[in-house]
Amino acid sequence: MMELLTETAIQEPQRIRGLEMPWNRVMGSAEAPARAARALGPWHPQEFMAECVETVPEAGGLMTFVFRRCDGAPLAFRAGQYVNIAFPVNGEDQEPVDRSYSLSSSPTEPWTFSISVKRDAGGLVSPWVHENVKPGTVLEMLGPVGAFHLPDADRRARYLLLAAGAGITPIMSMVRTIHSLPGHADVVVLYHGAEAGGFAFHRELAYIASVDSRVKVFYSLGDRSKPEGWEGFSGRLTAAMLDEVAPDANGRQVYACGPEGYLNTATELLKKVGVDDTSIYMEFFTGDRQTLLEYQAELAIAADIAEEIADEIADSAEDYFESQPAAFGLYEPGYDAEGTLEASGLTLETVDAGASASEANDGGTGDGVATAPEAAAPDASSFETVGTGSLTLSFMRTGINVRIDPSEHILGPAQRAGVRIGANCKEGMCGSCKVVKLSGEVEMNHQGGIRSREIDAGKFLPCCSTARTDMVIDA
Repeated sequence: MMELLTETAIQEPQRIRGLEMPWNRVMGSAEAPARAARALGPWHPQEFMAECVETVPEAGGLMTFVFRRCDGAPLAFRAGQYVNIAFPVNGEDQEPVDRSYSLSSSPTEPWTFSISVKRDAGGLVSPWVHENVKPGTVLEMLGPVGAFHLPDADRRARYLLLAAGAGITPIMSMVRTIHSLPGHADVVVLYHGAEAGGFAFHRELAYIASVDSRVKVFYSLGDRSKPEGWEGFSGRLTAAMLDEVAPDANGRQVYACGPEGYLNTATELLKKVGVDDTSIYMEFFTGDRQTLLEYQAELAIAADIAEEIADEIADSAEDYFESQPAAFGLYEPGYDAEGTLEASGLTLETVDAGASASEANDGGTGDGVATAPEAAAPDASSFETVGTGSLTLSFMRTGINVRIDPSEHILGPAQRAGVRIGANCKEGMCGSCKVVKLSGEVEMNHQGGIRSREIDAGKFLPCCSTARTDMVIDA
C-alpha cells in the first residue's frame, strides 16, 4: 500500500501572474452585480461586538482566540492589520482597558477571525485574556486598523517575511492568505524563537511549506545554543543569515514584525544586503511616513464612499435574500438606518461541560459609556503658565497652564510642560494618550485609536488633536 502512495513526479501547477486579493476588483468595479460583494472590502475601521467561538492553545505561550461578529457580518481586513479590543479587566462597571492585537487568520475566510495573544506573566491584560476569554465571551472591538499589510495586487509577489516571537501573528495571516490565493508568488519566512518547542504555528507552517512550493520557511533559535537534532539556524539575525535564506532579498518586499530591538537590527541589516527603504515594512505603531500616509489615504477614501457603500450593501443584501427559495432557510441579517442588527442564530454553548454559565458569558457586554465630568472646571488662574501661543490649555490634575499655538498638536507641548500623558504611537492609532476635556473644542484627526462613544463622553487623543479654543483638560 505504501508503494502505491509513493509520489513519483508531480508537475508544478499552472498559475496566473502575481497575487490579487479577492476584494481588489470589487473595489474598482462600478458594475451593479458586484455591489453585494463590497461587504468584503476592507474599507475603513468599524466599531462592532464580537463573540469568541473557539480557543486554541499554541506553542510559545500563545493562545489563539477565534471570534465572529455579533451582527453576522464578515470582518473585512487586509493580511497584517490588527483590531483594537476593549477588555473589562477591572470588572463590567469599570472603564475597559484597550489593547491592539494583530489578526492571525486570513481575510479570505472572513466569517470568523482570530487573534493570537502571548501571555505575559507581568502584564495587565494578557493574563486576563488567557484566563477569562472563552467561547461565549463578547467583547467590543474596533478595526481593522494598520498600514502594515500585503498589497491588494502585486504582479511580482516576491516577499521576505521576518518574525520574532509573537511577531509571527501578522506574518501568519500573510502566509495563510498567500497560501489560499491562486497566482505566482515567491515567499521566504524567517522565524526567530527562544526555544525549539516554542515556535507557534510550526505544524501548520511545515504543512504549508510541504504542499505549497511558493512558500519556504526557516527557523532560528536566536542566541540560544542548538539542542541535539536541531536543523535550523542558531544565533541572532545577521546579514549572512539573510543572504542564505534570501540571496535575492534586494528584489523582495520585506515585512518584519517582532520586538523593537529585533526590528531595529533588521532595518540595518536589510540595508546592508541592498534592500531599499521603500521595500521595508515594519510593524511599528508609528510606521514610516510612507505607510502612515498610505493608511491616511485609505481612511480619506473610505470616508468619502462609506455611506454610499453601506446603502448599497444593505440594498443588495436584501435583494439577494428575498430572491432565495424559502426552503433554503438562509440566515438573513437585519438592517436599519444604523446598519446591521444583532444576528439571530443558534445559542452558543461550549462543549466543555465544566465551564460555568458565568464564565461562558464573560466579556464586554455592558455599554461601558463613561460620562464626561461637569463642564464647569475649577479656577485655574493660580496655575503657573508656561509656553507661548494664542490659546491656553489648563491641565487640572497637573496644575499648570500651557500656552499653545493653534497649529500644534497638544501632546508635545503638554509633555514638555511636565503633564503626565502616556503615549505610544503618537499618530492617533493606539489610543494610549486618551484624556478627557472638561471644556473647550479640539480638532482631532485620529487613525482609529478612539471609539465614537468615547468621543461623545468628552475624550480625545492629544497626539493628533489641535486646540480650536482655550481648553480645560483632566490631566
